Amino acid sequence: MAKGSAFGKTILIGDQFVLEEVPAIVSAIPFETVAEVERIDGGGWTLEDNRIEVPGYKAKKKEQQVISIDRILEVMGIDVTKTPIKITYGGTLLAGSGVGASAASCVSLARALNEEFNLGYSIEEINRVGWEGEFAYHGIPSGVDNTASTYGGLLLYQIKGGEKRFERITAKKPLQIVLGNSGITADTAALDDYLAVEKARDPELYSSRLNTITAQAHHLRNELEAGNLENVGAIMTENHRVLVDMGLSHEKLDYLCHMALEKGALGAKVTGGGRGGYMVALTPGKDTWDAIASAMEKEGYKVIRTTIGEN
Repeated sequence: MAKGSAFGKTILIGDQFVLEEVPAIVSAIPFETVAEVERIDGGGWTLEDNRIEVPGYKAKKKEQQVISIDRILEVMGIDVTKTPIKITYGGTLLAGSGVGASAASCVSLARALNEEFNLGYSIEEINRVGWEGEFAYHGIPSGVDNTASTYGGLLLYQIKGGEKRFERITAKKPLQIVLGNSGITADTAALDDYLAVEKARDPELYSSRLNTITAQAHHLRNELEAGNLENVGAIMTENHRVLVDMGLSHEKLDYLCHMALEKGALGAKVTGGGRGGYMVALTPGKDTWDAIASAMEKEGYKVIRTTIGEN
């Protein structure tokens, strides 16, 4: 039997537009999906999914999950008719839209299979397999989620001329964040179609908004490296307004963002593809951190408290 693990993530900016060469600032979060692989008798593969979840998430993603696992096995050259396996998922990452749950499942499985079958994959090859597995969930995946899941840390990720690249960001101060889940499971693959319609409807406005987000991303990086958390929060909130105007939020996400700001958050926005899943709030310290998280939990929302940007 072999195990593999992979991080969840949150994206501070650039979430939906990486394929259009808009930079994204993404961070792994210290919650993981763990995959176990063991050889069994019989044929094919079986799955036991013990991940904690936003209610209904695993059932909604089941068909995509099967396609993803089949693709990973094919890419890695593992013939389960000859060497049948059981896959078991667990770990501390809450399975829900917006925190890289699908990427973490793909990368953790790639690592477990690599160990069980002694394939000798490099970390770059593990990341590529994670990206391949993401096709089932995202249509054409940008690679940002699986990269954060594989490498960890705080990253600036961008596609330029078709080439995927990332740089590590050294934040001067750690960021205490609250991730609040709307309870809505978003269809990430359907977002591509929605954005294509928006682009065709008003190409000039669409392009202008992408230019705004690109400028915000570079500004955000500078403020992270300078340790100006108030400015980081302000940019996050400004970016959320752009996403709302583009139809990429949800009334529950807007409600949670407003709640966080009222409780003293420095900034709050949609994270992930949007139209469901999570929002992220940046807090100035532990008291506000706890106040925001407790207020959301009191109303029944699933919450992740965590710190990112630590060396």
